[in-house]
Amino acid sequence: MRPDVEIGSATIYKICSRESWDDACRLGRYPGSADDRRDGFIHFSARHQLAATAEKYFKGQADLVLIAVEAARLGTSLRWEPSRGGDLFPHLYKDLETRAALSVMPLPLDDQGHPLIPEGLV
Repeated sequence: MRPDVEIGSATIYKICSRESWDDACRLGRYPGSADDRRDGFIHFSARHQLAATAEKYFKGQADLVLIAVEAARLGTSLRWEPSRGGDLFPHLYKDLETRAALSVMPLPLDDQGHPLIPEGLV
């Protein structure tokens, strides 16, 4: 985690397919991707981690959505744990209730398949 990012007040982000989010909305909860379920938690990213996460795990994948969630609303099931390069990443140890989403927006790709992170995210 960067020193200028306050963990409790952070907006965190999840990237997933539109189809899996639509399925989650019908259920009222998002159980995570296959990778999330394998790891035992839902992987999120802070704003400063988002571009690298999108590039590493979602390059070339079409029809993605970017889900914004206020970290403080997730309670003690959200833990910030070391991952890539020792940076602290938010991990949710329960299903994400879809009503917790602050926003859900399309995550388009550029001509080379790189995800385009929307400007103005906090």
